[in-house]
Amino acid sequence: MPAYNESGQITGVVGALKRAAPGFDVLVIDDGSRDNTAAEALAAGAMVVRHPFNLGYGAALQTGYKFAATSPRGYDVLVQLDADGQHDPAYVQVLADRVRSGEVDVCVGSRFLVGSGYIPPFARRVGMVLFGYIASVVTRRRVTDPTSGYQALGRRVFEYFQSDLFPADYPDADVLILLHRAGFRAEEQPVAMKPNPIGQSMHGGLIRPMFYVFKMFLSIFVTLLREPPPPPPK
Repeated sequence: MPAYNESGQITGVVGALKRAAPGFDVLVIDDGSRDNTAAEALAAGAMVVRHPFNLGYGAALQTGYKFAATSPRGYDVLVQLDADGQHDPAYVQVLADRVRSGEVDVCVGSRFLVGSGYIPPFARRVGMVLFGYIASVVTRRRVTDPTSGYQALGRRVFEYFQSDLFPADYPDADVLILLHRAGFRAEEQPVAMKPNPIGQSMHGGLIRPMFYVFKMFLSIFVTLLREPPPPPPK
């Protein structure tokens, strides 16, 4: 779980996750928080890795990938979810089991497959539809939730994501396209998500959504132009 200033919430999220998925280790990446996020996560029973300052959502995810890939415990699957309580931990095992089945390399939790759950604000929903359409065309499969951070990754995938190709800020539709071009198999599974309990978002305000749209178009364009490196051997 990448986390930034989640004091007051992280304890409940870690506790819910440990109850819903008792067979999983819980790792919180404290991305330079200025509050007690790290201490509260540790007290709740999570492992914690701290960034000395805020590096961004994608960088925090990549730290988690590197931790999992180099751990002596030899993890074969990693499930990433947000630390703000939006992602229902009841689906951790569902997503992980799809990867462990060997049928897919990545399983993305989609809030839109069954037509229920919360609907994001209009501006963000427009971006989801637009980039979902682009990702669907490129990957030749239906992509309903290109911005979902609720994902299960097999070991070859989180090893692959340690390269400089993984974006440091907004890993969304561009990453789904990168996975497809590198030969990985991905699918979506329905999950439940809730609105952010404190109403904050990395895409909030007026400038951030505009920058996100510009950056995502640029990242997708570069991803399509650049030849992806081969994935690790099976």
